[in-house]
Amino acid sequence: MIRIVGVRFKKAGKIYYFSPESFEIQKNDFVIVETARGVEYGQVVVGIREIEESELVSPLKPVLRIATEDDAEVHRKNKEDAKEAFEVCLEKIDMHKLEMKLIDVEYTFDNNKIIFYFTADGRVDFRDLVKDLAAVFRTRIELRQIGVRDEAKMVGGLGPCGRYMCCSSFLGDFVPVSIRMAKDQGLSLNPTKISGICGRLMCCLKYEHPVYEDAIAKMPTKGSYVITELGKGKIEYVNPLTEKMKVRVIQDDGVEMFIDVYYDDIQIIPNN
Repeated sequence: MIRIVGVRFKKAGKIYYFSPESFEIQKNDFVIVETARGVEYGQVVVGIREIEESELVSPLKPVLRIATEDDAEVHRKNKEDAKEAFEVCLEKIDMHKLEMKLIDVEYTFDNNKIIFYFTADGRVDFRDLVKDLAAVFRTRIELRQIGVRDEAKMVGGLGPCGRYMCCSSFLGDFVPVSIRMAKDQGLSLNPTKISGICGRLMCCLKYEHPVYEDAIAKMPTKGSYVITELGKGKIEYVNPLTEKMKVRVIQDDGVEMFIDVYYDDIQIIPNN
């Protein structure tokens, strides 16, 4: 077992594990750690605990120190400087007439690098832009193209449900979402109804899907023939959560009718 703390560098960002060393670190503390990007300032969202070594995907780096007020001030200044860098970059993009949309700018804690996040429909030749930015800021410049889901996560906003978007408020990682999930839940397949602000399928389709999968596995499918108290019928609609079905029954006198029945009240006719 290895002692770890979980650290986030952005709100709703991915959680990274670090060794707490000998520090008495509490949840919600701010710490200084070393990452692949350099020294970073982050917040502890998982307090000290022990996990299996097999759960770690990379060598565990140590927490350098618990952040001080001076560190917090550096972090605040970096965020203010990032706003100015954003405006400068917009001017340079316009000057070079590049087909790209600037989304966010981020300084690393040690000011060793400035990262500019952008979206574009295709590849963008931004070599001249990088040269101009390096001349202005005199530090390493990285331009990183991101997708529409990442853009939504960074920008934030309200989803179709009226709540803050999941990706920008609490989701650390994007989960795979498929149209099959919408079908299983009986939702409208109209793209405008099941797509989020990013234009992709809504992340929340994933939340209840395991429950639907279990329920669907138990229930007969649409088109199956069953025996009801009123006779043989064909299933026209299934609600897996309530275990209720709408069945079309044709009685002996030829009268056709639709009835609502529960799973426990029918007998499935095999091979039909």
